[in-house]
Amino acid sequence: MKLSNKLEKALNDQISLEYLSAFAYLGMAAYFDNTAFTGFAKWMQIQSQEELGHAQRFFKYVVDRGGKVALQAIPQPKCEYKSPLDAFRASLGHEQKVSAAIYAIYELAGAEKDYATLSFLKWFLDEQVEEEKNVTEIIAKLELIGENHNGLFHMDKQAAKRAEEKEAD
Repeated sequence: MKLSNKLEKALNDQISLEYLSAFAYLGMAAYFDNTAFTGFAKWMQIQSQEELGHAQRFFKYVVDRGGKVALQAIPQPKCEYKSPLDAFRASLGHEQKVSAAIYAIYELAGAEKDYATLSFLKWFLDEQVEEEKNVTEIIAKLELIGENHNGLFHMDKQAAKRAEEKEAD
């Protein structure tokens, strides 16, 4: 069953959003690389790689369903933030935007009774829950820490560990 034109467009928009996400995380990594927070930079670089993987999954799915991939221009990402907390809040906002877009595609696929696309999107629905949870937990900790330098450097070390664990997977 070939994708409908509406679903093909929605999936192409999602491909672009996933690439935009990867670029946004690289912008955040650049911000952290210009500070003493190299652990947060590594964390953001891992996130960028994950988003590239998501884009590739959508890309392959469109092709597998006989659709045509239409790549779009990606705007320059923001590379300056007020603080680590500001950067992670931006990350959460972006993840929520991605979640909303996936929900909209899921609703469209349901309305069109495209069960293959519903099945494909299930992994992404679960992934977004995890993504938002991870960032929300970091934000909560950063809010508790405030401007405490020891706490910030500890969080940075924890972020580096998480990045190393992800690289090992």
